[in-house]
Amino acid sequence: MDTPDPDAVERYLLALQERITAALAAADGGAEFSEESWRRPEGGGGRSRILRDGAVFEQAGVNFSHVHGDALPAAASARRPGLAGRSFRALGVSLVLHPLNPYVPTAHANVRFFVAEAAGAEPVWWFGGGFDLTPCYGFVEDCTHWHRTARAACEPFGADVYPQLKRWCDEYFYLRHRGEARGIGGLFFDDWNAWPFTRCFAFARSVGDHFLPAYLPILERRRNHPWGERERDFQLYRRGRYVEFNLVYDRGTLFGLQSGGRAESILMSLPPLVRWRYGWTPPAGSAEARLYEEFLPPRDWLATD
Repeated sequence: MDTPDPDAVERYLLALQERITAALAAADGGAEFSEESWRRPEGGGGRSRILRDGAVFEQAGVNFSHVHGDALPAAASARRPGLAGRSFRALGVSLVLHPLNPYVPTAHANVRFFVAEAAGAEPVWWFGGGFDLTPCYGFVEDCTHWHRTARAACEPFGADVYPQLKRWCDEYFYLRHRGEARGIGGLFFDDWNAWPFTRCFAFARSVGDHFLPAYLPILERRRNHPWGERERDFQLYRRGRYVEFNLVYDRGTLFGLQSGGRAESILMSLPPLVRWRYGWTPPAGSAEARLYEEFLPPRDWLATD
């Protein structure tokens, strides 16, 4: 029997957090991650790592959590009402990177695992996660590399997996009130138990393991790109869209807050500085307008591969 193994998931996630923070600190070269361990009164806790005011990253957070409780929060049971009232374990690593240079894109990734249990019933489990990219200034080669790496993460599990998860990502990271995508997408999956546990866990590991190969080459290409006040102003404006999505739509934020998680760790996804401007639109023909016209509308970035 292919029994779920939360302890194996926890070991992988802790090692993933370790690998990613080490690689990002080395890439930044100007600051190190600080660490805070925390406990949740209802059960469980986590390990939050934050880098601030680095040479590359204005703020970067890479968090691990493992929480448990007597009843699933509404954010986790809304799509599965039959699980309401079950006890649960939830494990995950989540990261958000906010670079200082406006030409280096913001990035997000997470891998998570849930188990919901009730007396006399089989446990119900699933994986979720993915990674997505949010540039302020788009480059076709960056978008192609990002999606090529996302496809490579999925290829061992079937040719249909990347197109499905790419489409799911485009649909999920969408600000409906703006009629606008958050970024250029990537991979997104939730409630994922289409295969036995061993294969699903292998897939979740593949997604987690492909984040650094997806992001670091883009970081290296753009980290020294010249920028000035105009680009910084646009970056802060675009960060407002990131805030809107995370506070209005993001399931992970809702789950964390509803489950009594540590607010500082949950809200580390928000950028340190942001700017809203009423009714602003980019000048026609500008690099800023090009983001809206050529990069945010969903498209097949691998059409020519």
